[in-house]
Amino acid sequence: MKKICYKISLICALLFVFMGKAQLDTLSYIKQFEINKSQYINKPFSYLLGQMTQIQPKTVWADAYFKDKKIVKSSTFNFCQKEYSFSRVVTLRIKWENSIPRSDVKYYEDKNHFYFTNEEKAFYGNKIVKDIMVYK
Repeated sequence: MKKICYKISLICALLFVFMGKAQLDTLSYIKQFEINKSQYINKPFSYLLGQMTQIQPKTVWADAYFKDKKIVKSSTFNFCQKEYSFSRVVTLRIKWENSIPRSDVKYYEDKNHFYFTNEEKAFYGNKIVKDIMVYK
């Protein structure tokens, strides 16, 4: 019984180390887009996505704009499964040049449950990037 517990503990520890390293690798990769944001500002979001050859966002969340609930001025893209989106995960926050009607964003949130699908890629793809922030 002790051997089984020991093996399970070892496997859990290895998974924890692997997941932590994966998040750091993702952070350093995505952070490069923030460092080089001058290449992406005032260009369509599709250009930025096209440069992300190693990893793509998995979820997208509209950031609430407290002055006017009918518009979205920025969006948060996470690089993890939806279940982990509220943990300390690698996040790409995009401020948009022009606000997006909240009803348009809500349509995709309801339809795809916050997953970043090809439909969202097409929807956000023509939106112009105003600023980029990356954090964990």
